[in-house]
Amino acid sequence: MRCLACPRQCGARRAAGELGFCRAPETYLVSRCAPHYWEEPCISGSKGSGAIFFAGCNLGCVFCQNQKISRGGAGRAMTEAQLVDEMRRLQALGVHNINLVTPSHYALPLARTLERAKLDIPVVWNSSGYDSAEALSALEGLVQIYLPDLKYLSPAPAKTYSRAADYPAVAAAAIREMFRQTGPAELDGDGLLRRGVVIRHLILPGLVENTLDVIDWVAQHFPGDAVLFSLMAQYTPMSGVPAELDRPVSPAEYDRILSYLELSGIEQGYVQELAAAGERFIPEFE
Repeated sequence: MRCLACPRQCGARRAAGELGFCRAPETYLVSRCAPHYWEEPCISGSKGSGAIFFAGCNLGCVFCQNQKISRGGAGRAMTEAQLVDEMRRLQALGVHNINLVTPSHYALPLARTLERAKLDIPVVWNSSGYDSAEALSALEGLVQIYLPDLKYLSPAPAKTYSRAADYPAVAAAAIREMFRQTGPAELDGDGLLRRGVVIRHLILPGLVENTLDVIDWVAQHFPGDAVLFSLMAQYTPMSGVPAELDRPVSPAEYDRILSYLELSGIEQGYVQELAAAGERFIPEFE
């Protein structure tokens, strides 16, 4: 059977050993299962988020900080039963949620796995935003929190830096589907997100206008506090990036974006400081 789970529609026969664009086998390939404390405060809380990092990725971002797993395939194979056991183990440790990181290329099998796991804590879908809205529909009722990126709203940089000219349209449709499922953000008395959407955006050097477009889109489609918006400034140039991306975000770029965000009408979310740039937020993978 050909894989058509993600927007690439590459048609790889995973069961026959073919690797599609995402480079993922049919079996789950998992790179890390552990409490994670570096997400937004409403996700990590005090006890951490139960992060399960999947190897492979259906994007090809030239600036990826996790290339060891996104393209390098670092991880160990897991059956569905083993993955369920890992989810339940993390839940028993007391984490606030089960956080599925880069799960898009496993969307359909994960729907079955979550049905089987029957967890008592929220499930977080932590993706690049390059998700098929049709595949997301299979997760309705199984995922309570969506944590997508919104990287670009212009096809040109999406094609140049992530090999996906259709990213803006795909991500916009995916985020609308995510919000349809969850509705407005719901936080508990401890400030933990129980249900809703957190839209992330990573500032890239030289692409200030792209970031401003993203802020405009979020403000127009989700006014007030319907969703949380997380502006990330941790961009760190990795080996081999194009020359124009081989520098950190400048203070001038950062300040201009913050001033714009303050006037946007977005009421709820997070802003990362420029000091967050660096490799200390990259986890140790198996």
